[in-house]
Amino acid sequence: MSFLWTSQEMATVMDGRPIGQMPEGVTGLSIDSRGITEGEAFFAIKGDRVDGHDYASMAIANGASLIVVSEAKLPAMGRLTIPMIVVEDVLAALVKLGIAARDRSRARIVAVTGSVGKTTTKEMLRRALAPSGKVHAAVASFNNHWGVPLTLARMPSDTDFGVFEIGMNHADEIRPLVKMVRPHVAIITTIAAAHLGHFNSLEEIAAAKAEILEGIVPGGAAILNHDNAQFALLEQKAHELGVSHVMTFGQHAKADYRLADFEGNAESSVIWAVLNGETKEFVIGAPGRHIAENAMAVLGAALLLGADMGSVGQALAELKAVKGRGQRHRLGIGEGHLTLIDESYNANPASVRAAISLLAATAPELTGRRIAVLGDMLEMGEFSAQVHEELGGPLLASGIEHVWLAGKEMGALRDALPDSVDVQYFETTDALTEYVVRSVIPGDVLMVKSSLGLGFGKIVAALLDNYPAFSDTDRQP
Repeated sequence: MSFLWTSQEMATVMDGRPIGQMPEGVTGLSIDSRGITEGEAFFAIKGDRVDGHDYASMAIANGASLIVVSEAKLPAMGRLTIPMIVVEDVLAALVKLGIAARDRSRARIVAVTGSVGKTTTKEMLRRALAPSGKVHAAVASFNNHWGVPLTLARMPSDTDFGVFEIGMNHADEIRPLVKMVRPHVAIITTIAAAHLGHFNSLEEIAAAKAEILEGIVPGGAAILNHDNAQFALLEQKAHELGVSHVMTFGQHAKADYRLADFEGNAESSVIWAVLNGETKEFVIGAPGRHIAENAMAVLGAALLLGADMGSVGQALAELKAVKGRGQRHRLGIGEGHLTLIDESYNANPASVRAAISLLAATAPELTGRRIAVLGDMLEMGEFSAQVHEELGGPLLASGIEHVWLAGKEMGALRDALPDSVDVQYFETTDALTEYVVRSVIPGDVLMVKSSLGLGFGKIVAALLDNYPAFSDTDRQP
């Protein structure tokens, strides 16, 4: 059997104390007792809301072969007979294991950050690089203080390409994470008004995102968005840090990886990309100009990492939007169907505008309507009323006449929209969910978008539960 880690390696790297009859090794790592599989090690991390030590028994029942626990919690583990590695701090031990995984790896590493598009870009990289070698990438949005070391520690020793997403909502959060990852290529997708409640300006957000440049290995490259207003600040920072290669992407005439033209529809896009002075046509399997723009960064990274570009193009053509980030569902209703665009994972002003563009590009059928179902954008601080009100501009410019809202902050948008727009406003997600389920009609196109804290996934789930899937990748008729 092939092990991710031997038990002895884990104990040594983590400065841990083995207790019990150790297995020879583990096949994987988990911090979720519910999703663990047989042969994996369970790390009992203490989080803000729950303590993994309280779920050790469940992890064992689900097949864990080894658990990693803290010295302070050991007395409470007395009745458990499973092998353990005892450490001072479980999260710190996971960080040590992640650093060891990076040290032993010969993989080419790419890291992604940005205010918008991190996860989608990470998924594009995963797909684009796969034909050229064994790829290891973060699952979901594992981009924080535990997600990054967990993803690192899970990286097999024979990985060819490692793809990491690094997020933040405060300064000094990216810095320690990227110094673990040590990428050969670092991408900053864009700088936009996300987490404004924790920053005073876009310049401060840019400075925090620029922390990713500090971890680039000697001889490595940064890929920056030449179209972004903060480009000059990021470029200067990269040069100050001595980054060997500062590359750019975008529509700007001087971009190294230039988007020369774009043609989009409701399901996909065609782009004409100028790479190394040569124009090539690529199909992107997911719709939206924002995805096409980030695809330019992916193409640039693939070039720098030595991937086979023909295979990269084929992989991008097969790309599909992921759950909560533009995934589409066609749901049967009456004698017809409706189209649901699931953008429910998160929201900030830039991503909401991109989602509005997706909605505008999708034509309703019969007497159906384009409906924007929007919830609060959180972490906007003192700018909240302004940024919510300003969403009225792109909605009106896109000709969207039906806007269904929930959340305290969305009251500002409700008040800003003219009487010509059908505005339905509810204080809670539950109330809006009930309204949406009973009010949709055949031919409608709904786009559901909010910050994760609003729980708009409930709206998507309720529609999927009440109307049968007509045709999509997740559900069959």
